[in-house]
Amino acid sequence: MRTSIATVCLSGTLDEKLVAARDAGFDGVEIFEPDLVASSDSPEQIRTRAEELGLSLDLYQPFRDFEGVGPDLLEQNLRRAASKFALMNRLGIETMLLCSNVATARSGDEQLAAAQLRELGDLAERFGVRVAYEALAWGRFVDGYEQAARIVRLADHANIGLCLDSFHILSKGHNPEAIETIPAEKIFFVQVADAPLLSMDVLSWSRHHRLFPGEGGFGLGAFMAHLVRTGYDGPVSLEIFNDTFRQAEPGATAIEARRSLRWLEHEASTFLGASGGRAARMSVTELPGVRPASEVAYVELRTEALEDMRELLGQLGFQSQGRHRTKSVELWSQGGARIVLGRPRTDAPQPTVAGIGLSVPDPGTALRRAIELFANEVPREQDAGDEPLVGVRAPDGSEVFFGAATRTQPPWVHEFGDPVAGGTPLIERVDHLNLAQPWQHFDAGVLFLHSVLDLQTQPSTDVAAPVGLVRSQVLRSADGIVRIALNLVPSGERGEAILPQHIAFAASDVLSLARSARERGFRPLDIPANYFDDLQARHAMDPLLLDELRELNVMYDRDESGEFLHFYTPPIGTVFLEVLERRGGYEGYGALNAPVRLAAQYHQRRHAESSA
Repeated sequence: MRTSIATVCLSGTLDEKLVAARDAGFDGVEIFEPDLVASSDSPEQIRTRAEELGLSLDLYQPFRDFEGVGPDLLEQNLRRAASKFALMNRLGIETMLLCSNVATARSGDEQLAAAQLRELGDLAERFGVRVAYEALAWGRFVDGYEQAARIVRLADHANIGLCLDSFHILSKGHNPEAIETIPAEKIFFVQVADAPLLSMDVLSWSRHHRLFPGEGGFGLGAFMAHLVRTGYDGPVSLEIFNDTFRQAEPGATAIEARRSLRWLEHEASTFLGASGGRAARMSVTELPGVRPASEVAYVELRTEALEDMRELLGQLGFQSQGRHRTKSVELWSQGGARIVLGRPRTDAPQPTVAGIGLSVPDPGTALRRAIELFANEVPREQDAGDEPLVGVRAPDGSEVFFGAATRTQPPWVHEFGDPVAGGTPLIERVDHLNLAQPWQHFDAGVLFLHSVLDLQTQPSTDVAAPVGLVRSQVLRSADGIVRIALNLVPSGERGEAILPQHIAFAASDVLSLARSARERGFRPLDIPANYFDDLQARHAMDPLLLDELRELNVMYDRDESGEFLHFYTPPIGTVFLEVLERRGGYEGYGALNAPVRLAAQYHQRRHAESSA
């Protein structure tokens, strides 16, 4: 599959955008006209620079408001087009994007539009270029790709074809199956974009909320499969209007973009299945398949507050297995939950939740998949006798390591010494991770977890916090063994301070654990009395259970499938812990309790600051 990206997707100067696209492995770029106009380089210099970088210049865009106009305006439009065609000759670009008219059209007559496109085709032919006509979702008269295809067919000109844009097609709810009725030679260009499923005007949706494939809710695998079946083999390009991407570092964004197209190629191949698609000329290949992880083998915490974290883990019933025989980390465990604890590294800045280890059936295949998705490998420093683990770096700087699944505890555990004998553990395993993400890493984090780890996105939620709305996106494996929630940190220092990361542990009896932890000196996050009064109103609680929840600061939720009990520790630096118990078939995370927890953490922090 030939890959391309519009320069509007990236921040920086035009040259910085070209370099970022080259470094990420793109074949070509679309030149967005404002980027050219703002550049200090001449069209000839830009052409030469792209050649030096090994990039093709695939499309010049956009040309607007051409068809459906009166004779006088048509003459002006043709004169305007001639100047753009001459510019394209200087750039060495052969195809121009023509958007359907949104402002100046006075007629929706398809015969008139086709006749005017035919005149434009004659002009384009003289310059040796082509015009790709695209139906904008908010076009004045032409807002659907099938309508645009009819007009192109009526124009009947070799230099007039179509641009198919997944956003304009899927945002309007158009069925992409009819793409297969379009002759491949009349599809001049293809642009793809994902988006969250929102209820808003389509223009604002398009201009501010587009995402890379795999980050939103569109069915892009089916869209691509229909395209492949036409026999189209030209560029597949990303055209993403997104306020975050235009502020983020262009190199990282370009890698994220390239990862999304490799994921899309996999999705198309999966959708096509064994048939491969009739008339297919575009090569789309699946990613290496990965089987689900059998467990979260460990979570790595990096904090300067080691003594406080050791004390907290001990209060919750974790036991120290000692320091690693060669590395400056230590292991704390209880049941199947393991925490690798160490101080922050200076060579590679990471979040406090610095990494996770997953036990998988085939670590080598998991690594190959990640590398094909442009993740950077992070080899483990290991000495003779150490268990081989392979890992990659996530967009936020954390690490994911893969180890071989076993029926007993992972072999690397013995690198810390012999397991410490203890009583029956109340904590059984890691239930989920809740990771705060800076604004520039949130969507990239969703794509990384979705594509690299094959976790499926769940409906996102917005949670009210004292410092603003927190957007939360849960991704999980089908069996629920791996669950990761990404939280978008509200902007500003206050948001980052009040939204630390957290690890949630599954317990067999959360009330007994809360009581035994209190006997060891543990003080949970203090939950206001109003919350427990509201619980009684909402759920008609058993008074004895309600009194116990209130006494232990344990929160509660219930749905038709079961119950959920959980409590929180105070934050230690930028991380805190949660212990939970799922009863029956409860699969949620206590969403109604989240605003209360966030407010309690905020008040605790403000009290600590005022007391300092």
